[in-house]
Amino acid sequence: MKLSRIIPRTAAVSAAAVLLTGCTFGTSIDNLLAPPKQSIEQEQIYSALTEAVGSGIRLKYPRSGKYLSAFIIEDIDSDGTNEAVVFYERNGLGVDERTLRINVLDQDGGRWRSVCDTAAAGSEIEKVMISRLGSNERVNLVIGSSLINRSEKNVTIYNYDSETESIVPTFSESYSFIDITDLDGDGTNDFLLLSGSVNSSKAAAEVYKLDDAGKYHQYLCELSSSFTEFDSLSYGRLPDGRTGLYIDAVSGSGSIQTDVISMDENGLKKVFGASEISYSTVRPSGCSSYDIDGDGELEIPVQFIAAGYEDVSEGDQIKLTDWMSINAHGSLERKYTSYYSIGEGYVFVFPYKWRDRVTAKRDAINDEIVFCAYENGAAGRELLRLYYAGDPVSREDRLSAGYMLLHTKGDPAYLALIPQSGDDSDGLSLTAGDVAIGFRYME
Repeated sequence: MKLSRIIPRTAAVSAAAVLLTGCTFGTSIDNLLAPPKQSIEQEQIYSALTEAVGSGIRLKYPRSGKYLSAFIIEDIDSDGTNEAVVFYERNGLGVDERTLRINVLDQDGGRWRSVCDTAAAGSEIEKVMISRLGSNERVNLVIGSSLINRSEKNVTIYNYDSETESIVPTFSESYSFIDITDLDGDGTNDFLLLSGSVNSSKAAAEVYKLDDAGKYHQYLCELSSSFTEFDSLSYGRLPDGRTGLYIDAVSGSGSIQTDVISMDENGLKKVFGASEISYSTVRPSGCSSYDIDGDGELEIPVQFIAAGYEDVSEGDQIKLTDWMSINAHGSLERKYTSYYSIGEGYVFVFPYKWRDRVTAKRDAINDEIVFCAYENGAAGRELLRLYYAGDPVSREDRLSAGYMLLHTKGDPAYLALIPQSGDDSDGLSLTAGDVAIGFRYME
């Protein structure tokens, strides 16, 4: 159920959800027409476009989302036949003179022809979405654009009128994140927009519903902090069955913080019962909300210092991660404890019998993480070793030494070793099955 990670991580979700992190595309028409060749239909569209606006153009590609091609071919006026939407800019102009343009082409007697051409905000296409919104039957063309440095983004919603052969803007606003979703579960899509804090304006989430008369109805909710950027966003089921939007936002240098919103018949609202709950989720960037057990409900990772490292310098500390779930009262409660290696992209979820009884240490010589029993204020016997092999040679070395293979991703591999101590008086020993269950590769 991961949406977008801007963010990236987004996410694990489908490849489309991960695109919230922003894949970048750019090319010239010479590269576009080089092998592999475009379809006959796309060549016809390009020919009709250059016939109308000239050949001195450069096609522009959306950076993220479902539509990544230079040619978006969809039925945007509900007449049963497809139209084409193409973004381009003219060549030979200075940076300050370049104007992003939108061209719509329609079919006339089986031939493509340009029917309207208009300037668009910004210089790059960030994201394109096409959908009905609310109870209105019209098809909406939603275009997110940005300046070259991507510091400012603007979204415009257009309606294509085939009778007047015109594309009409019906909505325009700056944004940090946009999506089309059914957040309140009423069976219709709505437009979701997040905006970061600017000057005296607080960070906020907005949902717009479009009624039969073509009027937008806004539902707004201020977020818990002065978020200026959004690290990743995900959808997950809440305890009452509604859908929650988990917002992982930048809360300081190298840190993120989570807020969660939902929507019902009364509008948008924050899920956490107190703002202090959101503040308690501050953690390093990249530690995004995630459905760690695949049950449809997202957990929020919150780090803490592993036992035995409380009095050492921060650079020498090892931290473990609690995965916090939202309860029916809008508070957080611990669901799992784990070791989370953000850099190597994996989580090892502790079995319940390890909770508050195990710590971790680094074996610098062997480049491994070692989990040990913790009792009487000190690390005891070894329970498990985890190793990330970056190449086939080191992987084979560990396998020959009796390590078990947990996961491979191309050449890199993740391996584990259960030390044979013969002593399980503390009840903390693991089986190979326990290790396989606890390991999670974070796609």
